[in-house]
Amino acid sequence: MSFRGITRPNASSGMGVADHSKNVFMELKQKKVYRYVIFKVDEKKKEIVVEKTGGVAESYDDFTASLPENDCRYAVYDFDFVTSENCQKSKIFFIAWSPSTSRIRAKMLYATSKDRIKHELDGFHYEIQATDPTEMDLEVLRDRAH
Repeated sequence: MSFRGITRPNASSGMGVADHSKNVFMELKQKKVYRYVIFKVDEKKKEIVVEKTGGVAESYDDFTASLPENDCRYAVYDFDFVTSENCQKSKIFFIAWSPSTSRIRAKMLYATSKDRIKHELDGFHYEIQATDPTEMDLEVLRDRAH
């Protein structure tokens, strides 16, 4: 059995996180400029880059509709809610979207670079790993945030 032509990524996958990605996350976190940011792995650049941003007026449905049905992505979502004491709060969710229908290579690439992006995007409150939409339903966010 020959393994020629198959390359295995190292443990960290060699992926960097683009400075622009870090800056956009900081704008979401500190300035509340965005409701969400979707990141993708750019294999040619060996970097995690911003694919899409959603304005503060966009809904959770707008966000979930922006995720590809058959490919992996990372995302951060700024979830606003009101506590039982009637206080307005906000929690940032890191979502690792890895649908079961995506290619094995994509799943591996995203799995091996997840720790890197989580380390670089410092300041989210919760993490969700989702393989289908029900695992990141709005109710899941509500339950985790409270």
